[in-house]
Amino acid sequence: MQLDLNLLAALDALLEEGSVAGAAARLHVTAPAMSRSLGRIRRTTGDQILVRTGRTMTPTPYAIAVREQVHTLLHQVTGVLAPSRELDLATLERTFTLRWHDSLVALGGPALLAAVRAQAPGVRLRFVPESSVDTPGLARGEVDLEANAGGTEAPDIRAERVGESRPVVVAARDHPLAGLREMTVERYAAADHVTVSRRGRLGNLLDDALAGLGLTRRVVATAPTEAAAFGFARGSDLLVTVPEATTRSAAADLGLAVLPLPLALDLPSAPVYLSWHQRYDTDRAHAWLRELARTALSACR
Repeated sequence: MQLDLNLLAALDALLEEGSVAGAAARLHVTAPAMSRSLGRIRRTTGDQILVRTGRTMTPTPYAIAVREQVHTLLHQVTGVLAPSRELDLATLERTFTLRWHDSLVALGGPALLAAVRAQAPGVRLRFVPESSVDTPGLARGEVDLEANAGGTEAPDIRAERVGESRPVVVAARDHPLAGLREMTVERYAAADHVTVSRRGRLGNLLDDALAGLGLTRRVVATAPTEAAAFGFARGSDLLVTVPEATTRSAAADLGLAVLPLPLALDLPSAPVYLSWHQRYDTDRAHAWLRELARTALSACR
């Protein structure tokens, strides 16, 4: 059986992009050429790979099952065939998918994109939102680099702590607590609050710390992003407690006050992790991107 390794690259692109047009653009070939490759893959595997569902293409169960294996094999083949190739940023053509917390995108995304454009104009960054549920995007090869507060114990995932940020309180500038020299934990607990949770959780470590002091707070709403929570805080008497490094600039732009957390609430700083799958440990392009990401998130250090 004669195998064309170009079909492996085409299959990987089709499974990553979920469309013939997207895969063609990814590999810089025409859509008809990619359609022919899809036809050959279908004949070779005996599976449709992608089937039309309305206006979109949906991967078959077989395609979903082999997606991670195909991605891993392609990188292994590339490494075997070109193990000593030097990284040429000027000619590098690649799309990286990054799943970062929204506040980290706002904090470090512009600097990262500027550095990438200056050094490797052929590289594209695709920032995607965090899911409301845990997804194995790194393991499946759907995500190249994550940045958030969550570490991992998975043996095949690398997690590097690149920074941390202490919690602060964000409120409207005319909030009664904004003019105090020092906010007591009792007045903090007595105020109404908005929490930030992409999963819609109303409680967090703050509530545990308050409970340890015999206090509770009233959470009136939860927002999926810090930007949305700040919208609730503007022109209201609501408090939002968030990491300082990722919010100080945004809060200032919105005319909000940034206040220290009461001293009695001795909360640890929120960590910031960069995470990737071990398959990329020796990938020169990925290592280059990781270093740029560390620099872009340096405000969290």
